[in-house]
Amino acid sequence: MNQVIRNTQQETNMNLHNASQLGRPAPEELVPSRYALKVGEIDVLVVSDGVLPLPTKMLAHNAAPSVRAGWLKDMFLPPDAFDWALNAVVVRSGGKTILIDAGLGSDPDLHLPRAGQLTKRLEAAGIDLASVTDVVLTHMHMDHVGGLLADGVKDRLRPDLRVHLAAAEAEFWVSPDFSRVSMPPGFPDALRRTAKRFLDEYGSQLRPFESEYEVAPGVLVQRTGGHTPGHSVVRLASGGERLTFAGDAVFEVGFEHPDWYNGFEHDPVEAARVRVDLLRELAANREALVATHLSFPSVCHVAVAGDAFRCVPAFWDY
Repeated sequence: MNQVIRNTQQETNMNLHNASQLGRPAPEELVPSRYALKVGEIDVLVVSDGVLPLPTKMLAHNAAPSVRAGWLKDMFLPPDAFDWALNAVVVRSGGKTILIDAGLGSDPDLHLPRAGQLTKRLEAAGIDLASVTDVVLTHMHMDHVGGLLADGVKDRLRPDLRVHLAAAEAEFWVSPDFSRVSMPPGFPDALRRTAKRFLDEYGSQLRPFESEYEVAPGVLVQRTGGHTPGHSVVRLASGGERLTFAGDAVFEVGFEHPDWYNGFEHDPVEAARVRVDLLRELAANREALVATHLSFPSVCHVAVAGDAFRCVPAFWDY
């Protein structure tokens, strides 16, 4: 068993060998936290930032409590609170090493010690922060930018790091609107605080785009809106293969109930429209999907199931 684990770790490390400094000791964990795959000539590494425990009401605040409880029971999930996965992605293309989202980092006021694992897990994969040339942010919620604010991280990043996000996203967080969200107490203040700090610390490195921007060959970031005004997805395409990192456009419940509103959506009606359109497109194209809050490593395909959808998990490639 130990030999199997060592072999799997070695394969994962070698998939991004050009983007890493390998050979140094790596802390071992007893949970899977990274998964490597190829999209044509593009190297992709899904990395777990840990889990984020949240009330189950956050899944669907517009659904009747009894209906939501029934879905949770059918999915073998606890009725009151459960762990949301937190996934980030590292992409290697055209000589660039691109980090897509950065995890939670650390916010002691929210008492979330099981998240904020990204830096440790990048190190375990042999990826030096100094090798990252670009960061793409799907949006500026703290579980996507907080890792860049963790102690000591900025000092280890390259001074010429480029941070790509939609211009509408940066503009929104100057004076954010929380009138249509349904978040637990404390979260709006924490989100405002984190976004302000991020803009203060990384403002000079931002490279905002209007609707889409090609970060590297086959790596296209596209604004969708909905979840936040500048929410974006990242489309990978190479050698006839495709994969989309959907950020927070798709949640676990969003396949079977795409019209259910997530509590963190700043425009839930638009977010539902974006979700349905994206899932229809992925199903029609038979395109692979990865998303922030789907169970790690979250690599799946989308099938149409009547008026809803079905998540078809990809087989792990050992």
